[in-house]
Amino acid sequence: MGIWQRLLLFGGVSLRAGGGATAPLGGSRAMLSGAGSETLKQRRTQIMSRGLPKQKPIEGVKQVIVVASGKGGVGKSTTAVNLALALAANDSSKAIGLLDVDVYGPSVPKMMNLKGNPELSQSNLMRPLLNYGIACMSMGFLVEESEPVVWRGLMVMSAIEKLLRQVDWGQLDYLVVDMPPGTGDVQLSVSQNIPITGAVIVSTPQDIALMDAHKGAEMFRRVHVPVLGLVQNMSVFQCPKCKHKTHIFGADGARKLAQTLGLEVLGDIPLHLNIREASDTGQPIVFSQPESDEAKAYLRIAVEVVRRLPSPSE
Repeated sequence: MGIWQRLLLFGGVSLRAGGGATAPLGGSRAMLSGAGSETLKQRRTQIMSRGLPKQKPIEGVKQVIVVASGKGGVGKSTTAVNLALALAANDSSKAIGLLDVDVYGPSVPKMMNLKGNPELSQSNLMRPLLNYGIACMSMGFLVEESEPVVWRGLMVMSAIEKLLRQVDWGQLDYLVVDMPPGTGDVQLSVSQNIPITGAVIVSTPQDIALMDAHKGAEMFRRVHVPVLGLVQNMSVFQCPKCKHKTHIFGADGARKLAQTLGLEVLGDIPLHLNIREASDTGQPIVFSQPESDEAKAYLRIAVEVVRRLPSPSE
């Protein structure tokens, strides 16, 4: 175990199991399978509320926006990175942070072209790494790039607790949080420990992805996190030669899901080679090609996100 893993798990704050964040999973299998019963629903609500930590804001952060998906591989991290950059590009007076809480598969270091370990402040807090004007923190800064994180739940919860509480963000207007896929321990821990201003759900139009996106949206509603809307990623592919458009993953699936959930689609992102190349080279498209149609799509999504946020004074 490297020095930063030791610090993350054992340094500073004593090792704890995420303030009881695993309590929501404490029901029996029989209880989960019988969730259709109103009595069992009430019992599950009681279990979910038992021992939960009191939400405490992240010091210096005005609003927290989580970017989530039910399924991996739908472009959630790419969306989170470009959303953070788009928020900054749309209003240069705003200070933006990007927190990657995908412990097992952090993507932010590569996408934001950042390497190295964070420095520690005099108060023993980790200082985010900075690039393109965005303050970034990720598990990827604390372990070697090729080193797998082979941890059980309690260690993961301890790491999440420190990523939430042991970072010196300074003063931020928006903190964009790149969540891991799914609806498990990490998602619940983040949602129950800090006040979240709103969630953005990312999905492709494919039915399989939409099924999990539906679950993700319902999870946030159950923990009282406002869902701002859906981003339909990889919505269409346009041949660069003949310009023919093909809906590889289906057409308007996220729009149909949004109607079912009573939400809106914040925007469509096409399946485009430029987006993938820009992300892989650590130069996100909103930064490297701000005049491209793809970058403008992210910029419009950022406008829609801000429009749906409450004012910081509310």
